[in-house]
Amino acid sequence: MSRFATRRLALAAAALITLAPAAFAQAPIVIKFSHVVATDTPKGNAAEFFKKRAEELTGGKVKVEIYANSSLYKDKEEMEALQLGAVQMLAPSLAKFGPLGVKEFEVFDLPYLFDNYAELHKVTQGPVGKQLLDKLESRGIKGLAYWDNGFKVMSSNKPIKTVADYKGQKMRIQSSKVLEAQMRSLGVLPQVMAFSEVYQALQTGVVDGTENPPSNLYTQKMHEVQKHVSVTEHGYLGYAVITNKKFWDGLPADVRGQLEKAMKEATDYANKIAKEENDHALDAVRKSGKTEVVVPTPQEKLALKKLLVKTHEELGARVGKDLMQSIYKETGFDPAKL
Repeated sequence: MSRFATRRLALAAAALITLAPAAFAQAPIVIKFSHVVATDTPKGNAAEFFKKRAEELTGGKVKVEIYANSSLYKDKEEMEALQLGAVQMLAPSLAKFGPLGVKEFEVFDLPYLFDNYAELHKVTQGPVGKQLLDKLESRGIKGLAYWDNGFKVMSSNKPIKTVADYKGQKMRIQSSKVLEAQMRSLGVLPQVMAFSEVYQALQTGVVDGTENPPSNLYTQKMHEVQKHVSVTEHGYLGYAVITNKKFWDGLPADVRGQLEKAMKEATDYANKIAKEENDHALDAVRKSGKTEVVVPTPQEKLALKKLLVKTHEELGARVGKDLMQSIYKETGFDPAKL
């Protein structure tokens, strides 16, 4: 039996145990919530907050088990595990839905699409965001909420102060055609790899650098193996909290309502703490003395923005030009005015 077939068999076996909550009326309904980042991150803390409120609001009818730091499944495995019912909840980054066939989510990877959280939330908390989540249902997935992580910085073991500095560097990215185009526009050689493998790749020189919100950079100790960080805030990293649709639809109505309330509270909490945690992490990186943190001048940032925004037109057909225009309308962004 192939390794792939063995893995699918194992996932299917796990699914039989947990997929149908109604089968064991006396036992708590178990929600396995798997994610790939540290507990002490915006997503990690929000997941713990959801666990606490879900268990409180359901009066113990639901038990939430959190598996952080890729301890249960890695990037490439977790989506399949959810679809098979081996886990019930994930919060993958929005880039993860492109390989699933819902390429519209890659619109969030477009560089400089949002200048601040207020613009972002007009989309994620409005009709455009809901329409995108609805597209997941045909894949057996129910979208519950968007959680912020934050705006990304660039890091590298080579200087990255000006646009010219990026040329020829090898940078890790998530699997996203938009992020690939973004990096290529800088003359970067993009390297796709799982989040759990990045620290070692940076340490051994397999890649020169990467992009992350500061909280991910700091909690994964990447700053210890990166000499330079540039506070470019060039792109957004967020998550969609998702569940197995069959599992969700099979929950008792009262329990589902209580979980929806817990998710709403967790979302408000996640989005409240995202900026402060990233600010704290960036300050900690500075104080570590291991990494030089630079803030591009307005002129340097504008040069970077003009170059990267060209990818909007290049990738419009992939993510959907109508979708892109809908977001421009919500945020007031006009690339022609750069």
